[in-house]
Amino acid sequence: MKTILIVDDEPQIRKALRINLEARDFATLEAEDGRSALRIVADRSPDLVLLDLGLPDIDVLDVLSGLRGWTQIPVIVVTVREDERMKVAALDLGADDYVTKPFGINELLARIRAALRRVGDAETVSPMIVTDAFTLDLAAHTAHTAAGAPVHLTRIEWSIVDYLVRRPNRLITHRQLVTAVWGPAYEPDANLLRVHMAHVRAKLEADPSRPRHFITETGMGHRFEPSPASG
Repeated sequence: MKTILIVDDEPQIRKALRINLEARDFATLEAEDGRSALRIVADRSPDLVLLDLGLPDIDVLDVLSGLRGWTQIPVIVVTVREDERMKVAALDLGADDYVTKPFGINELLARIRAALRRVGDAETVSPMIVTDAFTLDLAAHTAHTAAGAPVHLTRIEWSIVDYLVRRPNRLITHRQLVTAVWGPAYEPDANLLRVHMAHVRAKLEADPSRPRHFITETGMGHRFEPSPASG
């Protein structure tokens, strides 16, 4: 039995979707806002998310960005909006499909089945990254020291960290990292990336002068080692 997470701030909509989905042999979970949705995905690992565009707490695009930081779970955006730019933005951030209210249940079921077929048995990585020096919550976009003190990372710093930790023990070239963080049109600036990496180490490494997790291979690139690097 596949489990669908319904994310909508209107209880009557959640109820109607729950009744229709459970009548067709889906299990359901519910969230009334974006933060709850991110936590439920992290804790319960549903098979698909129905995500309403009009959430009360955080922008739905931030929810999508948070999800895509660590999982490829299918996401179908549900909206009453006719704003094509929002739909395109949601799809660009990793939404698999969208339906516009009002919609027929048969249309929604067809889109759910198609999204589930596409994902197959894709593996979901853990949203919690725990090392001897720090802990990252990829779902909540938060970082803490080993002692539990919160660590503030800028948007760029978080993007660098997020990209590296999702590819543990792999050498990521300067070009790959710059493209992932700043976009394909940006010309690699080794000095700028060096500065940001230094900030990341200063905030997360126990000894920034001897990094054990965010390693630079001179002239080649960077890698994240979950276990402390030797030397």
